Amino acid sequence: MKSQKEKMLSGELYFAGDEELTKERLKARELIKKYNSIPEEQPEKLTATLKDLIPNGGKELVVQPPFFCDYGYNIKTGDGVYFNFNCVILDGMEVSIGSRSMFGPNVQIYTASHPLNAKERASLLEFSKAIEIGEDVWVGGNVTICPGVKIGNRAVIGAGSVVTKDIPDDVFAAGNPCKVIKKIEK
Repeated sequence: MKSQKEKMLSGELYFAGDEELTKERLKARELIKKYNSIPEEQPEKLTATLKDLIPNGGKELVVQPPFFCDYGYNIKTGDGVYFNFNCVILDGMEVSIGSRSMFGPNVQIYTASHPLNAKERASLLEFSKAIEIGEDVWVGGNVTICPGVKIGNRAVIGAGSVVTKDIPDDVFAAGNPCKVIKKIEK
């Protein structure tokens, strides 16, 4: 029989209040609290704590505090990724981010979702869908990226957008819901 964590990581319905998952979220919250309270004048301490929180982060990962996530270990980045202030990643499933991608302030990335059926939702079960963000992507401030979305390489997502569907390579996309506005020349 699968554990609740195994169900979560495979995209099945799972109970987030499970003891193992709760313990892992609490561990992440302690690291988040620590990270968000470290002064900028202590870059070595910031880097070390961020590595504990996001062990699969690439070289030169920059995350401006405050920052929030569920687990941290499901966030995988390439090198030179930048997050501005007040970003949130609900990483019940993998969030993969390519090298040199940048995120404006208040970006929200959600792998977590809930059943549409009210009775099923009342069971307190939820599910997650992986998110994949390519290389050299620029995500403007206040963007929400919904579960299961893939954003292509070199795409630009306009500020305030809600990304509900996949976005291809080399486009500028914006809006609610986010749609391709134009192709970007390479």
